[in-house]
Amino acid sequence: MAVFSGPAKPLLSLNPQQDAKFQKDVAQVRRRRRAAQRQEKEKLTPGVIFVGHLPPALYETQIQAYFSQFGTVTRYKLSRSKKTGNSKGYAFVEFESEDVAKIVAKTMNNYLFGERLLKCNFIPPEQVHGELFKDWNIPFRPPSFPAVKRYNQNRTLLQKLRMEERFKKKEQLLRKRLAKKGIDYDFPSLILHKKEADASKPRRRKRTTKSQVLPKKTEEVLDTPNTPEKTVDSQGPTPVCTPTFLEKRKSEVAKMNDDDKDDEIVFKQPLGAVKEETPETQTPTRSKKKRRRKNNQ
Repeated sequence: MAVFSGPAKPLLSLNPQQDAKFQKDVAQVRRRRRAAQRQEKEKLTPGVIFVGHLPPALYETQIQAYFSQFGTVTRYKLSRSKKTGNSKGYAFVEFESEDVAKIVAKTMNNYLFGERLLKCNFIPPEQVHGELFKDWNIPFRPPSFPAVKRYNQNRTLLQKLRMEERFKKKEQLLRKRLAKKGIDYDFPSLILHKKEADASKPRRRKRTTKSQVLPKKTEEVLDTPNTPEKTVDSQGPTPVCTPTFLEKRKSEVAKMNDDDKDDEIVFKQPLGAVKEETPETQTPTRSKKKRRRKNNQ
């Protein structure tokens, strides 16, 4: 089989004398074909579809590559936020033919794409805005100073006062609009002063660590003598004979025996100085007498 390569060679007439006229006829035929092709292209009205519920990680080039399998995509526009630069989740795609756009809208509606159901609708030509695809061929550049960074920036006192004035103007306009519409609604001011903000915040309790809790327990044990003692009953349990308890009982007995209560002074020793008295084994008197008799004998 012969292989043809390179551009087509010019046609030659059989009669060399009529070669010039033949070349003119060929040129006219080619012009007519090109004009017919242009007319066919002009007859094709472009169609625009709306694509919603797009995944957030989908970019403009990926949208063009995906929808170009249905037909020639002339223009496309992914809607993005001017403040953050993130995708808003919807886009507009323009096809060369309106019939192709309608077919794509029917087939891709409620199509599961990236764990989301796409929503595709055909937009009539009279509803397409003139500046819908403005600067569609310019690559998107994310904002270098997004809104979050602008809001959290450190401001001077003059900038804070200006921002407060803007908030006050917005609040006044909002109240006027509500009054014009006949809505009787009183809402708190948008600007909170420091005192009001501190009063509205709930007070937090301080967290106590173990080192802070342990001394309190020891203090509670030491302060037990100051608490009133329970009355001793015959049926109740026997009280614990601590040195402080015995000392208190002695002072009470001394007060009852003495007639002049005003002259009596009772000194209470501190807890550290008081030592617990260990009971000494006292020998009875009879055993001593017996020992003396034995030694004398």
